Formats: sequence, C-alpha cells, structure tokens
Amino acid sequence: MSRITARRVAGASVLAIGLTTALAGPASAHVSVNPQTAEQGGFSALTFRVPTETDNASTTKVQVAFPTDTPLASVSVKPIPGWTYQVTKNKLPQPIQSDDGPITDAVSQITWTASSPDTAVKPGEFQNFDVSVGPLPKTAAISFKALQTYSDGSIVRWIDTQTPGGAEPEHPAPTLSLTPAAADAASPAAAPAAPATTTAAKTDTASKSSVNTAIGLGIAGVVLGALGGLLGAAALRRRRTSAQGAQNETVPGDDYIGSSRR
Repeated sequence: MSRITARRVAGASVLAIGLTTALAGPASAHVSVNPQTAEQGGFSALTFRVPTETDNASTTKVQVAFPTDTPLASVSVKPIPGWTYQVTKNKLPQPIQSDDGPITDAVSQITWTASSPDTAVKPGEFQNFDVSVGPLPKTAAISFKALQTYSDGSIVRWIDTQTPGGAEPEHPAPTLSLTPAAADAASPAAAPAAPATTTAAKTDTASKSSVNTAIGLGIAGVVLGALGGLLGAAALRRRRTSAQGAQNETVPGDDYIGSSRR
C-alpha cells in the first residue's frame, strides 16, 4: 500500500470515528425521566436526570414544565443540597376531584437553580432532580418539556416530541409512558370465570343426586317395611289356621269321652 493510500484510509477512519461520536454523543446525554414507564392512576417517584454536555460551561438552572391538559393533582419536590427550587401553579379550567376534596390549581412548572458556581453541574457530571407525582392520568404518555441553562448564558430546549415510528429528534422532551393499572389490565381476562359456573353446576348435580339417592333409599325402606308387614301378617294367619285345625281335631275326642260316660 502506498503512503498516499494509507493516509487516505487513516483520514477516512478518523472522519468515521468523528461522525460516530458526534451522532452518538448527544443521544447518550439527553435530559431524561426515570423510570420511563409507570401505571395509570398511581403515584410515582420521578427522576429528571440532567447531564452537562459542554466542555466549558456548567448547568446552573433546570426548568421542567408539567402537562396542563392532563394535570397532576399532587406534586412534591425532594430538596437538593446546594440548589433551590420554585414551584409554579396555574388555575385549572375544571377542578380535579381527590380524596381531600376538589383541587382548583395544579403544578405547571418547577425551576431548580444552583445556589453557587460550586454546586452547579460541571462538565462531565450530571444531577438528579427528584419529584413525587400522582395520580397519573389515564393516557398513553405524558411529556415534560425542559430548559437547561448553562453558566455561559446558553439554553438547550428539550422540547421536541417524537412521532411514533419516526426518528428521534435532536432535543427530545423527557417522556413518561403510562400503562393501564393491573386491575384494569386484568378485567378483560376475567371472562374465564365460566369454570366456576361449571363447578357450581357439578356441585348442584351432585347434591341433587344425593337427594335422589336418599329418596330412593327411603322408598326402598318403606317397601321393605311394608313387605315385612305383609310377610308377618301371612305368618300370623298361618299360625292361626294351624291353631284352629288343632282345636277342631280335639273336639271329637271330647264328644267321644262324653258319650262314653253316658
């Protein structure tokens, strides 16, 4: 291989590695929400993971918008040492019914701000921002659009939504997928309760069979009792007949004795 060819191959390899790094880097450093899936109607602890992607600036502020079309009745924030937070609420067009009564406003945004440059998220680092939310709406997914502010004044907007089956956008919004609750998911499968009916039918049939057997035995007992009575009566008649025959045989003897006396 000539030196010119070797240089071209090496240059192509460096270019390929550079393109791969450029494409894979941002994809692995998105602002994300964990877990990625939760149950509808339940409560969940959510963690917004924010990495610093630049080499010469730190993350100093994070703003997360909460859905207003499917508002969350309860939102609580876990404090982070070296950071402050501010919760913004908006009036709801329609109150949300909860166990504590109607809720007329809901959280629309939470803003976390680093208290000093020392607590900001430096290059190569990340920070977790935790909240507890619920009840989660009965919808397929909810997105939390986020703004990430750097110490140099630049802002990265994680607000793009991904279409189903489409390519991932450059700055996707953290999205939480929601699945039906276990009870709701199991309700369509509740139909196989038919065997219980079959079992009940078998039990009922067995009960009827037992009753019929008892009735049959009772009738048999009555028949046997009646037959025994008939047999006993017949035997009694035979004994009476035999006794009368014996009496008839002794009467002539008495007459005979009397006549001989005369």
